[in-house]
Parts: sequence; structure tokens; C-alpha cells
Amino acid sequence: MPISFKLQNVLLHVDDHAANHPELSYRTAAGSASVDAETGALVCSAPIDFLTYLNGLSIGKWRRYAGIRNPVLHIELAGAGDLRIEDIPASTPIDPDAKPSGPDPERTVICSHEFSGTLQAPAVLDVAVAADDMDLIGFAIEPSRGGTVSIARAWWSCEVDPSEVNEVRLAIATTTFKKEAYITANIDLVQQAVRAEGAPIMGNFHMFVVDNGRTLDVDALSDDLVTVLPNPNVGGSGGFARGMMAATEVEGAFTHVLVMDDDVRIVPESLIRTFNLLSLACGAYRDAFLNGAMLSLEHPTRQFEDVAFVNPTGVYAKVKRDFDVSRLFDICANERKDVEVPGAYGAWWFSCIPTSAIRANGLPMPFFIRCDDVEFGARNKPVYMCMNGICVWHESFEGRFRASVDCYQYSRNFLAMIAVDDCADERLFVLRLRRNVRQQLRDLDYTAAELMLDGFADYLKGPKFLEEADGGALMMSNGRRNEKVVSVGDMDPGVLAQAGVTEAVLSSRSMEFHSTLWRKLVTTLPYDKHYLPDFLLRSRPGYAVKNGAATLEGDSARCRTIVYLDPTREKGAVRTMDKGRFAAIRKCERELLKTWRRDGKAIRASWKAEFPRMTSRSFWEEYLAARSE
Repeated sequence: MPISFKLQNVLLHVDDHAANHPELSYRTAAGSASVDAETGALVCSAPIDFLTYLNGLSIGKWRRYAGIRNPVLHIELAGAGDLRIEDIPASTPIDPDAKPSGPDPERTVICSHEFSGTLQAPAVLDVAVAADDMDLIGFAIEPSRGGTVSIARAWWSCEVDPSEVNEVRLAIATTTFKKEAYITANIDLVQQAVRAEGAPIMGNFHMFVVDNGRTLDVDALSDDLVTVLPNPNVGGSGGFARGMMAATEVEGAFTHVLVMDDDVRIVPESLIRTFNLLSLACGAYRDAFLNGAMLSLEHPTRQFEDVAFVNPTGVYAKVKRDFDVSRLFDICANERKDVEVPGAYGAWWFSCIPTSAIRANGLPMPFFIRCDDVEFGARNKPVYMCMNGICVWHESFEGRFRASVDCYQYSRNFLAMIAVDDCADERLFVLRLRRNVRQQLRDLDYTAAELMLDGFADYLKGPKFLEEADGGALMMSNGRRNEKVVSVGDMDPGVLAQAGVTEAVLSSRSMEFHSTLWRKLVTTLPYDKHYLPDFLLRSRPGYAVKNGAATLEGDSARCRTIVYLDPTREKGAVRTMDKGRFAAIRKCERELLKTWRRDGKAIRASWKAEFPRMTSRSFWEEYLAARSE
């Protein structure tokens, strides 16, 4: 006997942090929709459209992942008007890699239903849709002339055989370090959402909050849905390892662990949709990883990433371009772009992992931070699922360059990852590391170059170093070496003017660098200016807009002084040439390369040999116990 199984709720409320972007949930005339404080219903006095990022039904994905073909819209309405079910056919030509240049894709009206109801006796509609050739389904409501419509609640469901429903028991593992405001808010949101939803997620869900800072009130925050676990400061990898251990401590207690950052703004409905999708996933997707998208907190309609991959040189690359998910074209393109690519991984701002993968392939490497999620993806080589509306908001990464993390942690951990997973070509990665060192030297960022080489040096010490290092103390020590940047407004305006930092430069937000062939040739000469006699160097400063090692704009050739600007162009620093420091860095690089060429094969083998032990439960139990003393 078939049963009705919910796919997703229709979101009628707009979260506070996205209050200026109701188009994520619905589109209507400004000021014509509001939430009734008493009933929670959405009241609209003008046509309203729910074919949006958060409320469109990704039927193409549901068909692919779960075999769903006949969804049903349940909706409860007060007032009179017309309900239209609309779709974007799968045959609509959409290039997911092309930025939208014309009108949005045309919709097809599948069906239309008149309705009339009152607050006491609302109109209840259950509309079935045959969706064999559709990508995206939504609905629109047009109130009768001069009237209003109240939408009490709505959801999409389907009929399935009970034998087709997977047994899902979902655990969240989130790691926090002294970010009480974020984590307590997310705990509250999760609790409210799960309790409000009820079955089937209620009773099959638990949230483990790993407190690396040991600042949370365990008794006040823990209950039947939440357990706070005090933990030593072992970074993100250690925190997530602890959460995974809690979820896999009892055989069969949980089927999936959702690892999630603490400093995100969560969409609670994403948890419900995750649970529901896992419950119906079939075939190759039954054991898939599910990754939620990261949307930008600063620009809430910008989708930064859901799934990424590693190329042979060790470069992280996004599978998808940035999407503006307020636009219907991008909403559709987001679902069209295939994320099942070689070398794929899902970042751990929202990544749902079967516990069977953890039991079979181990826990994270003790990297502290950086590359733990990438390595885990490289190790497991999973199939990934993702879907519109399963997401979190997170601060954008632009302008957050920290050499202690982006140079030291990255170079050390990525080399270790190559050694244990063979996920990239080590020779190509070392070549790229050398080029990045040269790039940083050309732009007079000696600290970044030093920290890159420090990461290389510590990798060459072998896995024993990683096992014994105090990751927190090392992070603090390296963090004190980071370049001190200040607001551009606090910098010397005379120096800025001399360097060519105009208002046009500061107002630009371009993250792309387009250069002539001649410019590329000039800027790739790595060390010329350090070897030049002083009289050939420019006394006038230059400037460079940087995103990590990449130069977005500017020219530092022959400049003994440069003005550095971060990608936001809101902060910067003045750098001065130091030929002595340059020579010391070059000497260090040569010595490390000598060691790598002589001993690299043996060092790589030592990492691979220790890898099974360092990702085992017994290792992590000892590792955490030792750091808890």
C-alpha cells in the first residue's frame, strides 16, 4: 500500500539575514506580502511566484537521485484566486557554464486551479503533477481582483511503496571554538525545526556539538536532541573526528553524519530536505555523499560553491561558476551542471556522509585545519548529490587571506594528502609551490613565502611531526607572523597616490585579471628586481591587488616599495624590499628541494604507511586523550 512521503516544505518566511532578498523564497510586488504574526500565514495582495531557489521543486534531481516522477503539491489557502503549477522543461536549452545574457527561461503552465476558502475553512488542494520531462516545478498564486490570499502552509510530497523508504538516522557533527553567538543560535534553529517537523526526522536525529574551546554550558544546551562534547583544541579536523566518533560509537545508531561549520547561518529546512532525500535515494545514490551549497552572507543571493575538485597540480577548482540564485536562469543552470566529476570533494560547511564510509575508510587526518575535507573526499571517491535549497550562508572567502593558513597549513597538508591518496602529481605541486614562492617574493610578501616553505619543511619531517605537533600552539605562533593589514582609509594618501591607487582602483570589485602577453612575460620574471642594482630600481612605489598568490591587478616590476591591496580593496599594507631576507628564503628553498629530491620517495612512503593508523579510531582516542590532560 503506497504511502505519502514529504519531499520538502514550502518556505513562507524569509530569514533575517536575507530579509532584503525575499526573491530567494518568492517573487511579488514590493510590500504586497507579509507574514501574519498570529497565524504564521503568508498574506499576499498581488500575484506571487514560488518558482525560486528555496521553493522550486528540483524534480529533475529527485527523478535522478530517487526515481520520483509524480510529485504532489499540498497547499492550504484562505481567500479566493487562481493557483498555477508551472515548470521548466528538461528540453529547455540552458548552458550551465554561460552567464545569463537574455530573458529567463520560458515556463510552461501545467495546470490551473481556482480556489476559495476562509481562515476557518481554508481551501485544501492536493495537485498531482506528471513530471517525466521536467527540471524544475513551482507554483504561482494570483488573488482575485482587490482581494488577498493567506497561505497557511504548503509542501511537496510523493507516493512511494514503504519498502522503498531507506532507514535513515541522521547525526549532525558541528565543531566550534569560542563562537558562542553562532553556535547557540544554530542549536536553537535546529531544535525548533526538528520538533516542528515531527516524524519521521523526530526520533531519528541528534546533534553533536564539539566544543574545542570548552566555553559552552554543557548542561544548559544538552537535551534529547543535542549533546555538547567538550574537546581539546584540536582544530576542525579533530573536532569533526570527535563528532564522527560519537555518531559511530554504537553500531547502527546513525546511518549518516552531517558535518557542518559552526559559523554558518543555517537554513533549518535544509536538514529536513537532507533527511527526506536520504530516505528516498536509490541505486548509486543510496550511499552517496550529499553536499549543501555555500551562499554568501554578504551577498545572500550568491552561491559560491557546492562541490569542487582537485586538478593534477593540486589546485582547488569549483565545479560550477558563481550563481546568482535570485535569477531563474541560474537556478536552472545550478541543477543542470553535473557535479559527478573526477577528484570531487565537498567542503565541510555542510556535508552529509554515510557512517558506513567512516567505518570502512577511517576518520579525518589530524591536519588541525585545511585539507581535511579535501583529503576525505579524495580517500572515499564518493558520488555526490546536491540540490537547490539545501544550503547554508557563510562569510565569503575573498579578503580572508592568512599566510599562516593559506600558505603554511595548505602546503604542508596538501603534500601529505598527495602522499596518502595519490590525488595529484607531487612534482607538479612542488613546481607550483615554487612558482607561488616566487610570486610572493616578486610582490615582497616575504612572510607568505617563508610560511609556504615552512609547510614544505614540516611535511618533509614525516608523519611523526604531525602526530606530535601542538596544532593550536603552532597556529598561534604562525598567526603572529601574518602581515598586518590596515584599512585603506588609515593608509598614507600620499603613498597611495604615488602608487597609482586611484578611486577607480578602490571602487573596482573585479576578481578577474586580464593581461596582455607582454605584461604576462614581464610579470613572470621572478627575481629580476632583487638582483638589480639599486640605481635601476624605481623610487616611486607600485601597487598590487592580490587574491592569495594570484595578482588581480597592478604591477610591481622594479618597485622597491609596493602598496598591497586585498581583493576587497578595503585593506592593505605597504611592503618594502629586503634583499637579505630574499637571499635567506632562496637559500632555504634550495636546501628543501635538495632534501625532497634525495629523500622524497622515502618520506612519501612513510606517510602512506602511517595513514591507516592515523585515521583509525584507536589513534584518535589516544590523540584526544593526550591533549585533554
